Amino acid sequence: MVSRHIYLQLILRIIFISLAGLAVGYFFFREQYILAGLALLFMIVLTSFLIHYVNQTNRKIAYFFDAIKNEDFTLRFPEKLSVKSLEELNHSLNMLNEMIQEIHLKKQAQEQYYQEIIKQADIGILTINEKGHILFANRTIEKLFDYTPLNHIKQLSQVDQKLYELFEELKPFERKLVQLSNEREKKQLALKSTSITFENKELLLVVVQDIHKELDEKETDSWVKLIRVLTHEIMNTITPITSISESILKYYKTDRGLMSLEDFNEDHIQNTVKGLEVIKGQGGDLMEFVQSYRSFLSLPKPDKSLVNAKRLLEKVKILMNQENDHGQITFEVVSNPEDLELYIDEKQISQILINLSKNALQSLRGLENGKVKIVAGLTNQDKKYVQVIDNGPGIPPELIDEIFVPFFTTKDTGTGIGLSLSKQIMHLHGGNIQVSSNDRTVFTLSFD
Repeated sequence: MVSRHIYLQLILRIIFISLAGLAVGYFFFREQYILAGLALLFMIVLTSFLIHYVNQTNRKIAYFFDAIKNEDFTLRFPEKLSVKSLEELNHSLNMLNEMIQEIHLKKQAQEQYYQEIIKQADIGILTINEKGHILFANRTIEKLFDYTPLNHIKQLSQVDQKLYELFEELKPFERKLVQLSNEREKKQLALKSTSITFENKELLLVVVQDIHKELDEKETDSWVKLIRVLTHEIMNTITPITSISESILKYYKTDRGLMSLEDFNEDHIQNTVKGLEVIKGQGGDLMEFVQSYRSFLSLPKPDKSLVNAKRLLEKVKILMNQENDHGQITFEVVSNPEDLELYIDEKQISQILINLSKNALQSLRGLENGKVKIVAGLTNQDKKYVQVIDNGPGIPPELIDEIFVPFFTTKDTGTGIGLSLSKQIMHLHGGNIQVSSNDRTVFTLSFD
Protein backbone atom coordinates (compact mmCIF):
# COMPACT_ATOMS: atom_id res chain seq x y z
CA MET A 1 0.00 0.00 0.00
CA VAL A 2 2.77 2.44 1.01
CA SER A 3 4.97 1.59 -1.96
CA ARG A 4 1.98 2.08 -4.31
CA HIS A 5 1.29 5.61 -3.02
CA ILE A 6 4.95 6.55 -3.27
CA TYR A 7 5.06 5.08 -6.75
CA LEU A 8 2.01 7.16 -7.83
CA GLN A 9 3.50 10.29 -6.29
CA LEU A 10 6.72 9.81 -8.25
CA ILE A 11 4.83 9.11 -11.50
CA LEU A 12 2.68 12.26 -11.16
CA ARG A 13 5.64 14.48 -10.31
CA ILE A 14 7.65 13.14 -13.25
CA ILE A 15 4.66 13.68 -15.58
CA PHE A 16 4.30 17.32 -14.42
CA ILE A 17 8.02 17.91 -14.87
CA SER A 18 7.85 16.38 -18.37
CA LEU A 19 4.85 18.60 -19.27
CA ALA A 20 6.67 21.65 -17.95
CA GLY A 21 9.66 20.74 -20.09
CA LEU A 22 7.47 20.38 -23.15
CA ALA A 23 5.89 23.76 -22.37
CA VAL A 24 9.33 25.37 -22.16
CA GLY A 25 10.20 24.03 -25.58
CA TYR A 26 6.86 24.95 -27.05
CA PHE A 27 6.89 28.57 -25.84
CA PHE A 28 10.61 28.96 -26.65
CA PHE A 29 10.22 27.99 -30.30
CA ARG A 30 7.14 30.22 -30.61
CA GLU A 31 9.32 33.05 -29.30
CA GLN A 32 7.07 33.53 -26.26
CA TYR A 33 10.06 33.88 -23.98
CA ILE A 34 8.19 35.11 -20.93
CA LEU A 35 5.91 32.07 -20.90
CA ALA A 36 8.89 29.85 -21.64
CA GLY A 37 10.71 31.36 -18.64
CA LEU A 38 7.68 30.82 -16.40
CA ALA A 39 7.40 27.23 -17.59
CA LEU A 40 11.13 26.71 -16.93
CA LEU A 41 10.75 28.19 -13.44
CA PHE A 42 7.78 25.91 -12.82
CA MET A 43 9.81 22.89 -14.02
CA ILE A 44 12.68 23.83 -11.66
CA VAL A 45 10.26 24.14 -8.72
CA LEU A 46 8.70 20.77 -9.52
CA THR A 47 12.16 19.17 -9.82
CA SER A 48 13.25 20.63 -6.46
CA PHE A 49 10.03 19.33 -4.88
CA LEU A 50 10.70 15.88 -6.36
CA ILE A 51 14.27 15.87 -5.02
CA HIS A 52 13.03 17.03 -1.62
CA TYR A 53 10.33 14.35 -1.62
CA VAL A 54 12.76 11.57 -2.50
CA ASN A 55 15.38 12.82 -0.03
CA GLN A 56 12.76 13.08 2.69
CA THR A 57 11.66 9.50 2.11
CA ASN A 58 15.21 8.19 1.92
CA ARG A 59 16.23 10.18 4.99
CA LYS A 60 13.39 8.70 7.02
CA ILE A 61 14.31 5.17 6.00
CA ALA A 62 18.00 5.89 6.70
CA TYR A 63 17.12 7.31 10.15
CA PHE A 64 15.00 4.25 10.79
CA PHE A 65 17.78 1.76 9.97
CA ASP A 66 20.38 3.78 11.92
CA ALA A 67 18.09 3.70 14.95
CA ILE A 68 17.63 -0.07 14.60
CA LYS A 69 21.39 -0.52 14.23
CA ASN A 70 21.98 1.47 17.44
CA GLU A 71 19.12 -0.33 19.21
CA ASP A 72 17.27 2.98 19.61
CA PHE A 73 13.58 2.18 19.51
CA THR A 74 12.39 5.65 20.66
CA LEU A 75 12.31 7.02 17.09
CA ARG A 76 8.76 7.93 16.04
CA PHE A 77 7.55 9.43 12.77
CA PRO A 78 4.49 11.74 12.63
CA GLU A 79 1.43 9.98 11.27
CA LYS A 80 -0.77 13.04 10.61
CA LEU A 81 0.45 14.62 7.41
CA SER A 82 -1.16 16.25 4.42
CA VAL A 83 0.57 13.87 2.07
CA LYS A 84 -1.19 10.54 2.27
CA SER A 85 1.74 8.46 1.01
CA LEU A 86 4.17 9.90 3.60
CA GLU A 87 1.59 9.40 6.33
CA GLU A 88 1.24 5.72 5.44
CA LEU A 89 5.03 5.34 5.16
CA ASN A 90 5.50 6.82 8.63
CA HIS A 91 2.79 4.56 10.03
CA SER A 92 4.41 1.47 8.50
CA LEU A 93 7.86 2.44 9.77
CA ASN A 94 6.46 2.96 13.28
CA MET A 95 4.75 -0.47 13.21
CA LEU A 96 7.95 -2.13 11.97
CA ASN A 97 9.90 -0.35 14.70
CA GLU A 98 7.51 -1.70 17.35
CA MET A 99 7.76 -5.25 15.98
CA ILE A 100 11.57 -5.16 15.94
CA GLN A 101 11.57 -3.68 19.46
CA GLU A 102 9.32 -6.51 20.68
CA ILE A 103 11.58 -9.16 19.07
CA HIS A 104 14.64 -7.46 20.54
CA LEU A 105 13.14 -7.42 24.04
CA LYS A 106 12.19 -11.10 23.76
CA LYS A 107 15.71 -11.95 22.58
CA GLN A 108 17.22 -10.02 25.50
CA ALA A 109 14.92 -11.76 27.99
CA GLN A 110 15.78 -15.15 26.47
CA GLU A 111 19.50 -14.35 26.57
CA GLN A 112 19.28 -13.31 30.24
CA TYR A 113 17.34 -16.49 30.98
CA TYR A 114 20.01 -18.70 29.41
CA GLN A 115 22.83 -16.74 31.03
CA GLU A 116 21.20 -17.16 34.44
CA ILE A 117 20.90 -20.92 33.85
CA ILE A 118 24.59 -21.10 32.89
CA LYS A 119 25.60 -18.98 35.90
CA GLN A 120 23.66 -21.23 38.29
CA ALA A 121 24.80 -24.49 36.70
CA ASP A 122 26.69 -26.98 38.89
CA ILE A 123 29.38 -27.37 36.23
CA GLY A 124 31.95 -24.74 35.32
CA ILE A 125 31.70 -23.19 31.85
CA LEU A 126 34.09 -20.80 30.14
CA THR A 127 34.92 -19.69 26.60
CA ILE A 128 38.41 -18.81 25.38
CA ASN A 129 39.50 -17.09 22.18
CA GLU A 130 42.67 -17.77 20.18
CA LYS A 131 44.69 -15.26 22.22
CA GLY A 132 43.78 -16.88 25.52
CA HIS A 133 41.27 -14.24 26.61
CA ILE A 134 38.41 -15.64 28.68
CA LEU A 135 35.25 -14.15 27.18
CA PHE A 136 32.84 -15.80 29.59
CA ALA A 137 33.22 -17.64 32.89
CA ASN A 138 30.31 -18.58 35.16
CA ARG A 139 30.34 -18.48 38.94
CA THR A 140 30.93 -22.22 39.28
CA ILE A 141 34.21 -22.09 37.33
CA GLU A 142 35.42 -19.19 39.48
CA LYS A 143 34.48 -21.17 42.59
CA LEU A 144 36.24 -24.32 41.34
CA PHE A 145 39.42 -22.39 40.55
CA ASP A 146 38.98 -20.13 43.60
CA TYR A 147 39.81 -17.09 41.47
CA THR A 148 37.76 -14.11 40.32
CA PRO A 149 37.45 -12.40 37.93
CA LEU A 150 38.85 -14.63 35.18
CA ASN A 151 39.95 -12.62 32.15
CA HIS A 152 42.88 -14.57 30.70
CA ILE A 153 44.21 -18.12 31.05
CA LYS A 154 47.52 -16.69 32.35
CA GLN A 155 45.70 -15.98 35.60
CA LEU A 156 45.36 -19.76 36.08
CA SER A 157 49.12 -19.95 36.76
CA GLN A 158 48.34 -18.21 40.08
CA VAL A 159 45.94 -21.04 40.88
CA ASP A 160 48.20 -23.89 39.74
CA GLN A 161 51.01 -23.89 37.17
CA LYS A 162 49.99 -27.30 35.83
CA LEU A 163 46.43 -26.06 35.36
CA TYR A 164 47.70 -23.13 33.28
CA GLU A 165 49.90 -25.41 31.16
CA LEU A 166 46.96 -27.75 30.59
CA PHE A 167 44.74 -24.89 29.35
CA GLU A 168 47.54 -23.48 27.22
CA GLU A 169 47.86 -26.79 25.33
CA LEU A 170 44.16 -27.70 25.38
CA LYS A 171 42.72 -28.52 21.95
CA PRO A 172 39.10 -29.01 20.83
CA PHE A 173 37.42 -32.34 21.65
CA GLU A 174 39.96 -33.26 24.35
CA ARG A 175 39.25 -34.67 27.80
CA LYS A 176 41.63 -34.03 30.66
CA LEU A 177 41.83 -34.70 34.39
CA VAL A 178 43.56 -32.37 36.82
CA GLN A 179 43.82 -32.34 40.60
CA LEU A 180 43.83 -29.12 42.63
CA SER A 181 44.73 -29.14 46.31
CA ASN A 182 44.85 -26.53 49.02
CA GLU A 183 44.82 -26.48 52.81
CA ARG A 184 41.07 -26.95 52.98
CA GLU A 185 40.14 -29.42 50.26
CA LYS A 186 41.14 -31.50 47.27
CA LYS A 187 39.41 -31.24 43.92
CA GLN A 188 39.53 -33.75 41.08
CA LEU A 189 38.46 -31.83 37.97
CA ALA A 190 37.37 -33.28 34.66
CA LEU A 191 37.76 -30.97 31.64
CA LYS A 192 36.02 -31.37 28.30
CA SER A 193 36.60 -28.96 25.42
CA THR A 194 34.80 -28.30 22.16
CA SER A 195 35.06 -25.77 19.34
CA ILE A 196 32.32 -23.21 18.64
CA THR A 197 31.96 -20.33 16.18
CA PHE A 198 30.60 -17.02 17.44
CA GLU A 199 30.50 -13.84 15.34
CA ASN A 200 32.81 -15.51 12.78
CA LYS A 201 35.41 -16.21 15.47
CA GLU A 202 36.61 -19.64 16.57
CA LEU A 203 36.24 -20.07 20.33
CA LEU A 204 37.08 -22.91 22.69
CA LEU A 205 34.24 -23.90 25.01
CA VAL A 206 35.51 -25.70 28.13
CA VAL A 207 33.28 -27.52 30.61
CA VAL A 208 34.80 -28.26 34.03
CA GLN A 209 33.31 -30.55 36.69
CA ASP A 210 34.51 -31.58 40.13
CA ILE A 211 34.27 -35.38 40.10
CA HIS A 212 35.93 -35.93 43.49
CA LYS A 213 32.60 -36.80 45.12
CA GLU A 214 31.63 -39.11 42.25
CA LEU A 215 35.02 -40.83 42.45
CA ASP A 216 34.61 -41.32 46.20
CA GLU A 217 31.19 -42.86 45.67
CA LYS A 218 32.51 -45.11 42.90
CA GLU A 219 35.46 -46.14 45.05
CA THR A 220 33.21 -46.98 48.00
CA ASP A 221 30.85 -48.89 45.73
CA SER A 222 33.79 -50.82 44.24
CA TRP A 223 35.06 -51.75 47.69
CA VAL A 224 31.61 -52.94 48.74
CA LYS A 225 31.35 -55.13 45.62
CA LEU A 226 34.89 -56.47 46.08
CA ILE A 227 34.34 -57.29 49.74
CA ARG A 228 31.06 -59.01 48.90
CA VAL A 229 32.77 -61.20 46.29
CA LEU A 230 35.77 -61.94 48.51
CA THR A 231 33.49 -62.87 51.40
CA HIS A 232 31.46 -65.15 49.13
CA GLU A 233 34.56 -66.94 47.76
CA ILE A 234 36.24 -67.33 51.14
CA MET A 235 33.07 -68.56 52.85
CA ASN A 236 32.49 -71.12 50.07
CA THR A 237 35.98 -72.48 50.74
CA ILE A 238 36.03 -72.26 54.54
CA THR A 239 32.56 -73.71 55.21
CA PRO A 240 33.36 -77.28 53.98
CA ILE A 241 36.67 -77.21 55.89
CA THR A 242 34.88 -76.30 59.11
CA SER A 243 32.13 -78.87 58.58
CA ILE A 244 34.53 -81.74 57.78
CA SER A 245 36.84 -80.77 60.67
CA GLU A 246 33.91 -81.02 63.07
CA SER A 247 32.97 -84.45 61.67
CA ILE A 248 36.55 -85.78 62.03
CA LEU A 249 36.81 -84.33 65.54
CA LYS A 250 33.77 -86.40 66.61
CA TYR A 251 35.73 -89.58 65.76
CA TYR A 252 38.39 -88.68 68.33
CA LYS A 253 36.54 -86.75 70.99
CA THR A 254 33.23 -87.30 72.78
CA ASP A 255 31.47 -85.63 75.68
CA ARG A 256 33.41 -88.00 78.00
CA GLY A 257 36.78 -87.01 76.52
CA LEU A 258 39.23 -88.47 74.00
CA MET A 259 38.42 -91.88 72.53
CA SER A 260 40.71 -94.78 73.37
CA LEU A 261 42.65 -96.71 70.71
CA GLU A 262 40.43 -99.77 71.23
CA ASP A 263 37.39 -97.78 70.05
CA PHE A 264 38.91 -96.94 66.65
CA ASN A 265 38.02 -98.98 63.60
CA GLU A 266 38.99 -98.99 59.94
CA ASP A 267 35.97 -96.84 58.91
CA HIS A 268 37.14 -94.06 61.22
CA ILE A 269 40.58 -94.07 59.63
CA GLN A 270 39.23 -94.13 56.06
CA ASN A 271 36.76 -91.29 56.75
CA THR A 272 39.52 -89.30 58.41
CA VAL A 273 41.77 -89.68 55.35
CA LYS A 274 38.95 -88.70 53.00
CA GLY A 275 38.12 -85.68 55.12
CA LEU A 276 41.76 -84.57 55.22
CA GLU A 277 41.97 -84.93 51.43
CA VAL A 278 38.92 -82.66 51.03
CA ILE A 279 40.44 -80.15 53.48
CA LYS A 280 43.69 -80.24 51.50
CA GLY A 281 41.78 -79.65 48.24
CA GLN A 282 39.82 -76.74 49.69
CA GLY A 283 43.00 -75.28 51.16
CA GLY A 284 44.66 -75.54 47.73
CA ASP A 285 41.71 -73.75 46.13
CA LEU A 286 41.98 -71.00 48.72
CA MET A 287 45.73 -70.67 48.09
CA GLU A 288 45.07 -70.45 44.33
CA PHE A 289 42.45 -67.79 44.96
CA VAL A 290 44.88 -65.75 47.09
CA GLN A 291 47.60 -66.18 44.45
CA SER A 292 45.27 -64.82 41.75
CA TYR A 293 44.59 -61.82 44.00
CA ARG A 294 48.33 -61.25 44.36
CA SER A 295 48.83 -61.41 40.59
CA PHE A 296 46.06 -58.84 40.18
CA LEU A 297 47.81 -56.44 42.57
CA SER A 298 51.34 -56.98 41.23
CA LEU A 299 50.66 -56.40 37.53
CA PRO A 300 53.89 -55.18 35.86
CA LYS A 301 54.16 -51.86 34.02
CA PRO A 302 53.51 -52.32 30.26
CA ASP A 303 56.59 -52.73 28.08
CA LYS A 304 55.23 -50.90 25.05
CA SER A 305 56.31 -51.15 21.43
CA LEU A 306 54.71 -50.67 18.02
CA VAL A 307 52.77 -53.80 17.08
CA ASN A 308 51.05 -54.47 13.76
CA ALA A 309 47.35 -54.90 14.60
CA LYS A 310 46.61 -57.41 11.83
CA ARG A 311 49.50 -59.68 12.86
CA LEU A 312 48.35 -59.52 16.50
CA LEU A 313 44.77 -60.49 15.62
CA GLU A 314 45.92 -63.33 13.36
CA LYS A 315 48.02 -64.66 16.24
CA VAL A 316 44.97 -64.63 18.54
CA LYS A 317 42.90 -66.39 15.86
CA ILE A 318 45.48 -69.20 15.57
CA LEU A 319 45.50 -69.66 19.35
CA MET A 320 41.69 -69.73 19.44
CA ASN A 321 41.51 -72.50 16.83
CA GLN A 322 42.39 -74.88 19.66
CA GLU A 323 39.34 -73.70 21.62
CA ASN A 324 36.99 -73.77 18.62
CA ASP A 325 35.70 -77.36 18.55
CA HIS A 326 35.83 -78.66 14.96
CA GLY A 327 35.50 -75.09 13.66
CA GLN A 328 31.78 -75.00 14.49
CA ILE A 329 32.01 -71.29 15.35
CA THR A 330 33.02 -68.75 12.69
CA PHE A 331 36.07 -66.80 13.88
CA GLU A 332 37.04 -63.68 11.87
CA VAL A 333 39.66 -60.94 12.34
CA VAL A 334 39.70 -57.56 10.52
CA SER A 335 42.18 -54.68 10.63
CA ASN A 336 41.15 -51.41 8.99
CA PRO A 337 43.52 -50.01 7.84
CA GLU A 338 45.61 -53.11 7.31
CA ASP A 339 48.84 -51.31 8.27
CA LEU A 340 47.38 -50.11 11.58
CA GLU A 341 49.92 -50.20 14.42
CA LEU A 342 49.24 -50.20 18.16
CA TYR A 343 51.68 -48.86 20.76
CA ILE A 344 51.12 -51.57 23.38
CA ASP A 345 52.60 -54.32 25.51
CA GLU A 346 51.90 -57.18 23.10
CA LYS A 347 51.85 -59.90 25.77
CA GLN A 348 49.38 -58.05 28.00
CA ILE A 349 46.99 -57.05 25.19
CA SER A 350 47.18 -60.57 23.75
CA GLN A 351 46.18 -61.85 27.19
CA ILE A 352 43.09 -59.60 27.12
CA LEU A 353 42.07 -60.63 23.59
CA ILE A 354 42.57 -64.33 24.34
CA ASN A 355 40.48 -64.05 27.51
CA LEU A 356 37.68 -62.17 25.70
CA SER A 357 37.77 -64.61 22.77
CA LYS A 358 37.56 -67.61 25.11
CA ASN A 359 34.56 -66.09 26.87
CA ALA A 360 32.90 -65.44 23.50
CA LEU A 361 33.50 -69.01 22.29
CA GLN A 362 32.16 -70.45 25.56
CA SER A 363 28.99 -68.37 25.28
CA LEU A 364 28.41 -69.68 21.73
CA ARG A 365 28.83 -73.40 22.40
CA GLY A 366 25.75 -75.37 21.43
CA LEU A 367 24.34 -72.48 19.35
CA GLU A 368 23.89 -72.51 15.59
CA ASN A 369 25.62 -69.94 13.35
CA GLY A 370 27.88 -68.73 16.15
CA LYS A 371 30.24 -65.93 15.13
CA VAL A 372 33.17 -64.22 16.81
CA LYS A 373 34.79 -61.20 15.18
CA ILE A 374 37.80 -59.16 16.31
CA VAL A 375 38.08 -55.73 14.66
CA ALA A 376 40.93 -53.21 14.92
CA GLY A 377 40.41 -49.70 13.55
CA LEU A 378 40.27 -45.94 14.01
CA THR A 379 37.43 -43.75 15.30
CA ASN A 380 36.38 -40.47 13.65
CA GLN A 381 38.79 -38.74 16.05
CA ASP A 382 41.66 -41.03 14.94
CA LYS A 383 41.58 -42.92 18.23
CA LYS A 384 42.69 -46.56 17.93
CA TYR A 385 40.46 -49.38 19.17
CA VAL A 386 40.04 -53.14 19.14
CA GLN A 387 36.62 -54.81 19.44
CA VAL A 388 35.70 -58.40 20.26
CA ILE A 389 32.18 -59.11 18.98
CA ASP A 390 29.99 -62.20 19.30
CA ASN A 391 26.35 -62.98 18.51
CA GLY A 392 25.79 -65.06 21.64
CA PRO A 393 22.97 -64.81 24.19
CA GLY A 394 24.56 -61.69 25.71
CA ILE A 395 25.08 -60.51 29.27
CA PRO A 396 22.01 -60.00 31.50
CA PRO A 397 21.41 -56.28 32.24
CA GLU A 398 21.59 -56.90 35.99
CA LEU A 399 25.13 -58.32 35.62
CA ILE A 400 26.57 -55.85 33.09
CA ASP A 401 27.89 -53.58 35.89
CA GLU A 402 29.30 -56.48 37.90
CA ILE A 403 31.46 -58.30 35.35
CA PHE A 404 34.53 -56.09 35.88
CA VAL A 405 34.47 -56.55 39.68
CA PRO A 406 37.49 -58.67 40.73
CA PHE A 407 36.61 -62.35 41.40
CA PHE A 408 33.02 -61.94 40.25
CA THR A 409 32.03 -64.86 37.98
CA THR A 410 28.92 -66.62 36.75
CA LYS A 411 30.86 -69.73 35.67
CA ASP A 412 31.23 -72.96 37.61
CA THR A 413 34.99 -72.81 37.05
CA GLY A 414 37.48 -69.94 37.05
CA THR A 415 38.51 -67.24 39.49
CA GLY A 416 36.57 -64.35 37.97
CA ILE A 417 39.71 -62.28 37.64
CA GLY A 418 40.00 -62.21 33.83
CA LEU A 419 37.88 -59.15 33.04
CA SER A 420 39.04 -57.15 36.06
CA LEU A 421 42.65 -57.95 35.09
CA SER A 422 41.87 -56.82 31.53
CA LYS A 423 40.52 -53.53 32.83
CA GLN A 424 43.61 -53.02 34.97
CA ILE A 425 45.88 -53.68 31.96
CA MET A 426 43.96 -51.14 29.85
CA HIS A 427 44.27 -48.51 32.60
CA LEU A 428 48.03 -49.08 32.68
CA HIS A 429 48.01 -48.50 28.91
CA GLY A 430 46.18 -45.20 29.40
CA GLY A 431 43.08 -46.64 27.73
CA ASN A 432 39.80 -48.21 28.72
CA ILE A 433 37.62 -51.27 28.17
CA GLN A 434 33.84 -51.05 27.77
CA VAL A 435 31.06 -53.52 27.05
CA SER A 436 27.66 -53.33 25.40
CA SER A 437 25.26 -56.25 25.08
CA ASN A 438 22.07 -55.97 23.03
CA ASP A 439 21.64 -57.94 19.82
CA ARG A 440 25.32 -58.81 20.14
CA THR A 441 27.99 -58.50 22.81
CA VAL A 442 30.80 -56.04 22.07
CA PHE A 443 33.91 -55.50 24.21
CA THR A 444 35.80 -52.39 23.09
CA LEU A 445 39.44 -51.68 23.96
CA SER A 446 40.11 -47.95 23.49
CA PHE A 447 43.64 -46.58 23.22
CA ASP A 448 44.66 -42.94 23.58
